[in-house]
Amino acid sequence: MTRKSPICYILLWLALFCKPLFAAPALHHALQVRLDPGSQQLWVRDRVTLAPSGEGEASRRAAGKQTRHRFLLHRGLSPRSLTAGTRLDEIGAIGGNSPLIEYRISMPEDQPHFTLEYGGKIAHRLTTLKESPGRVSERLAGTISQQGVYLDATTGWYPYFPDALLSFELRVELPPSWLAVSQGEGPDIRNNGEGNIVQWHESSPQDDIYLVAAPYHLYRRSTAGIEAQVFLRQRDEATAERYLQATERYLKLYQSLIGPYPYAKFALVENFWESGYGMPSFTLLGPRVLRLPFILHTSYPHEILHNWWGNSVYIDYQRGNWSEGLTSYLADHLLAEQRGRGANHRRTALKRYADFVRTDNDFPLTRFRARHTSASSAVGYDKSLMFFHMLRRHLGDRDFIEGLQIFYRENRFKTAGFSELQRAFEEAGGHPLGDIFRQWTERSGAPRLAIGDLGLKQGAEGYRIHGILEQRQSSAPFILEVPILVQMSNGETIRTTLNADQRETPFELVLPAEPLRLQIDPWFDLFRALDPAETPASLSRLFGSERVLILLPSEADTRLLQAYRALAEQWSEGYDAAEIVLDSELDGLPGDRPVWLLGRENRFRHELLGLVSGLPFSLGEGKIEITDSSYDTKGHSFILSERNPDNGQTLAWIVGSSDAALTRLARKLPHYGKYSYLVFKGDQARIALKGEWPVTRSPLQFSFSKDRMAVEPSEPGPLMSLPDQ
Repeated sequence: MTRKSPICYILLWLALFCKPLFAAPALHHALQVRLDPGSQQLWVRDRVTLAPSGEGEASRRAAGKQTRHRFLLHRGLSPRSLTAGTRLDEIGAIGGNSPLIEYRISMPEDQPHFTLEYGGKIAHRLTTLKESPGRVSERLAGTISQQGVYLDATTGWYPYFPDALLSFELRVELPPSWLAVSQGEGPDIRNNGEGNIVQWHESSPQDDIYLVAAPYHLYRRSTAGIEAQVFLRQRDEATAERYLQATERYLKLYQSLIGPYPYAKFALVENFWESGYGMPSFTLLGPRVLRLPFILHTSYPHEILHNWWGNSVYIDYQRGNWSEGLTSYLADHLLAEQRGRGANHRRTALKRYADFVRTDNDFPLTRFRARHTSASSAVGYDKSLMFFHMLRRHLGDRDFIEGLQIFYRENRFKTAGFSELQRAFEEAGGHPLGDIFRQWTERSGAPRLAIGDLGLKQGAEGYRIHGILEQRQSSAPFILEVPILVQMSNGETIRTTLNADQRETPFELVLPAEPLRLQIDPWFDLFRALDPAETPASLSRLFGSERVLILLPSEADTRLLQAYRALAEQWSEGYDAAEIVLDSELDGLPGDRPVWLLGRENRFRHELLGLVSGLPFSLGEGKIEITDSSYDTKGHSFILSERNPDNGQTLAWIVGSSDAALTRLARKLPHYGKYSYLVFKGDQARIALKGEWPVTRSPLQFSFSKDRMAVEPSEPGPLMSLPDQ
């Protein structure tokens, strides 16, 4: 889920003409809109008021007493100016797949406003973006339909000046039972006998105006001066109540962490396609997504937090999108950390980077604009999340939180980049951070750690551990603050940090008691390239590969074989090279790429079963047992994966209970990439079990005693406590 921005879609136009956004509204829109979903049309009258002295003009070229202003509008709207003394000229389409046309209006220099009138049909279809094998997202340039209305700057439904922040008033005429949603304060609703009239307004600087409409049921509740709202397409008091309570809870959390909430309301709005967008003061979630039970504790706080990061402190995309990583760290990661799962969350982030990012698709954080593939997501979300975690460890919790508050306070309703973040954290911490920011935001790649020449000596003063921390990546060494943990026989634990900026950094630890175990970065606090042995086998290793082999079960019945083939062909489009063959066509498995084994009858299933023989799994007649749970194979589909320790190859076995279940698994499985094993129930393929195999070895963990076991220490505490749930 992400912060919705038009800049991602018209980046070429912006690169040519865009200047930094202004800190105050450069113009004001007074929009009167009539929507007709049946004909897919709208009619608009917009009075545009410019800032004094020409401040904020998209293009200002003196020509006598005339000024010129350029804006974008949808190609189907045929605008005309109602203001005397103005001239409106069409410059042309901006290119690509955009529906936008550039216009120029010329007007007297001392005239502060002009009025446009336009109307027409807006009806775009959903487009599908393939992010990785089997994983797609749907995008919409905007539409008016009987299902619903979605319009933003990408659509060009209002005159869009890309270099200027704006304020607005919005009055929308709609059919009976329909409501309109936008950012800001509202809705004020009245019925004129023919339909509804809904009004919104926002005086704080904005970079877009959103217009969403449908036959909605509105639920609302005020708390501490902020209104929580829920717009649902069907009456559902229970769902609305859960979201109203969650809104209050997360607003309380983030106001205490960062600063005052910048808007008058926050609304959950049900969309008419599956989406996860965060706009200023509302989020647009798909009907299936919003009813998933875990969304309230994962994606929903992420979208609320975007009102601080991205929707009030705006993103300077030309210098890199910092917002997704910071939002992920303070929402998804923070909530996992509160539940004692912070290290696991960071390990998963590092694993996604390892599985999806390669030298040819890696890039620095300053070049991240928006997620469009799994690799770009692993950089822009996961690497960025880890950068903010390392920054927090470097500064300490108090200074890190103060830096967040300074950054928000000084950049609210302005655009900001990594340089503004750096200044805020430098002010909070009291020392320069240029080396840290340059290394992690302007450089690609990741350090790869190993330990060499490890030894233990006992002397009169106690015990000494000595060794060499090695950086084995092909690129130059990174400047690292490496956490080290030593557990001793007297029950004590020593935690220290090794500063390393060379290929080889010697270290020595003097200990008062016999050491039992040495661990390097035990809680995955560093952004680094994971060793495969540090993580369990998972499906993401196969989804993130460039090349795969997909083996179909030649002995399966016709319907199941067709379903397996459909799954294979659907997934194959996301790979650089995917070979689909029947198992009967091979004498043995190649070891040069990951392999999907499809079907209970697959003749190579024993290759996978041999790898999992030492794990908590067994396959019997008509049932499968994983960990402590048992499932009948007739009514359940299951997926197993494991890594071959001899060649590093990952195998995964997919057994579908029916062709209907396989059809659903083709769509679902890419969203479960972090797991080693999965069980789904029935034709609907409802999740019944998910998990990861235990990790029993790591090249960064060393035991000094075979007779005594060290107790696993708890990871450091969370950034701050959650409000009462």
